[in-house]
Amino acid sequence: MVKLKNAIKKDHMVFNMIAYPVITILSLICLIPFIIIVSSSLTQEQSIIANGYNFIPKVFSIEAYKTLFAYPGDIIRAYGITILVTLLGTLIGLFLTAMTAFVLSVKSFPWANRFSFFFYFTTLFSGGLVPWYILCVQYLHFKTYPIMAMILPYLFNIFYLIIMKTFIKTTIPEAIIESARIDGAGYFRIFIQLILPLTKSALATIGLFIALVYWNDWYLSYLFVAKSKYYSLQFFLYRMISMEDAISKLAAAKNVSMPDMPKEGIRMAMTVIATGPILLLYPFVQKYFVKGLTIGAVKG
Repeated sequence: MVKLKNAIKKDHMVFNMIAYPVITILSLICLIPFIIIVSSSLTQEQSIIANGYNFIPKVFSIEAYKTLFAYPGDIIRAYGITILVTLLGTLIGLFLTAMTAFVLSVKSFPWANRFSFFFYFTTLFSGGLVPWYILCVQYLHFKTYPIMAMILPYLFNIFYLIIMKTFIKTTIPEAIIESARIDGAGYFRIFIQLILPLTKSALATIGLFIALVYWNDWYLSYLFVAKSKYYSLQFFLYRMISMEDAISKLAAAKNVSMPDMPKEGIRMAMTVIATGPILLLYPFVQKYFVKGLTIGAVKG
C-alpha cells in the first residue's frame, strides 16, 4: 500500500512537472494575438506599414482612438444599446432555457419526450432565410421595434437547452422535486427556489455563450435596424470602417486628395473596443465554466 501511494505521488509530480509548463506556454501563445492587437492600435500608421506588427509600438500614437472617438456620443450610445441587448437577451434567454429544460426533465410530464423530439427536429431542418425574413418583418414587425429585433432571434437555442436538460437530469435527484411536491410546493416555486440555485454552473456556462452571441452580433442590426441611434456596437464599428473604405475609393477614383487615415490602427482599435468589455465577464464565470460543461459526462 505504501509503495502504491509513493508511485501515485511520483506520477502526480511528473504529471505536474510536464503539465504546468505546457499549459503556461499555451497560455502565452494564446495571449500573443491580443498583445499584438493592442500594440498595433497604439502604433503610428506609417510604422505599421513600414515595419509590420510588433509586440511593442515602435512609434507610439493614439491617432486611431482619436479617430474612433471623434464623436464619442455615438460610440457611447452604441455601447449602451449593446449592453442593454446583451443583458436583456442573456437574462431572458437563460430563464426560458432553464425553465424549458426543467419541464422536459420532470418524469411526471407525460409529453416530455414528444416536446423534446419537437425541439430536436427543428435543428435538422430550416425554413430558409427568405421565409424567416418575411416572418420577422411582416408579422413580427422587427423594423418597427429594433430592440426586440436584436433580442428575439437569439433568445432560444436548442443546443443550450440540451445541455441544461442533461445537467438537471444528471445532477439534481428526482427525490428533491418529489419531496417539494409532497410539501405542497408548485412546480414554478420548485423551479425558482430549488432548481435555479442548484444549476449555477450550467447557468453561468450557458449565460457566457449567450452573452457572447449578443455582444458580437452585427447581422441583426444590418437586417432590421434603420435608425442609427439603435445601432449595436459591432454594427456601428462595421459601418465606420465601411464608410471610410468607400470614401477612400471614391476619392481615389476622382483623384481627390484625402487626409491619411490610420486604417490598420483603426481596425485594431475597433477590436480592442469591441472585445475588451466582454473579456471582463469571463473571470466571474470561470469557476463555473468547466464544471458546467463536464458535470454529468461520466454519469450512468
